[in-house]
Amino acid sequence: MPKQETSYWSATHSPLYSFVFTLPLFILYELGMLFLSAEDIIVLRNGADVLMRQVLGLFGIYGAYGFSATFMIGFTIAFLRQKKALKSMVIRGEYLLTMFFESILYSALLFVLLGFFQTLLMSPSSKQLFQQIILSLGAGIYEEFVFRVIMISGIAALLGLIFQWKSTARYAGGVLIAAGIFSMFHFVGDYGDTYSMNLFMIRFIAGVLLGIVYALRGFGIAAYTHTIYDLGVLTALATSENPA
Repeated sequence: MPKQETSYWSATHSPLYSFVFTLPLFILYELGMLFLSAEDIIVLRNGADVLMRQVLGLFGIYGAYGFSATFMIGFTIAFLRQKKALKSMVIRGEYLLTMFFESILYSALLFVLLGFFQTLLMSPSSKQLFQQIILSLGAGIYEEFVFRVIMISGIAALLGLIFQWKSTARYAGGVLIAAGIFSMFHFVGDYGDTYSMNLFMIRFIAGVLLGIVYALRGFGIAAYTHTIYDLGVLTALATSENPA
């Protein structure tokens, strides 16, 4: 039987490509944390990262890297399951490169829609550029994992169970509800932003757009889109604060 070809769109939407594609972001984020003080780590761990670490702590999983290890184990399982199911075992480099440029395109669209407000999608807790860059890397991974992968899938399943909605309706509901939670979460805690309706709506719209990217293109591209957008806003802010 001839080997079935997998299209770019279906292959790159898979957990396998998301795992490989986001691995550099994960490594850069965790390596960046090694260069920060213990106090900085407590302050800088982005909201979704801190939330998941606290939840895991309730089940006895402690330590600064408890979530990191759990994240990697979960993604490795998805990686192995997907790889076993695929006809081909080859990861195509041109697909990964195209995914990167696709993420740049989506982040540019996000910047056009929201960039005039120059709003970071994570809650900035420090004005040091290096720390903000590290936080942007973590926000792309952990916030997309929590607020898109876990929440959209979980809420969609719950809506389907309760209301017996069809797939499109329950995932649309999941995207909207998760976007609202995503926006509200940035105002919670000691390092959250001061609440304002304008800021809530900006992040809500961003959450909806990122949710659509996740639903249509998968976790990997959503994570890079989030990260590249935040880095673009950081660059714009740094340029405006320090004009040539």
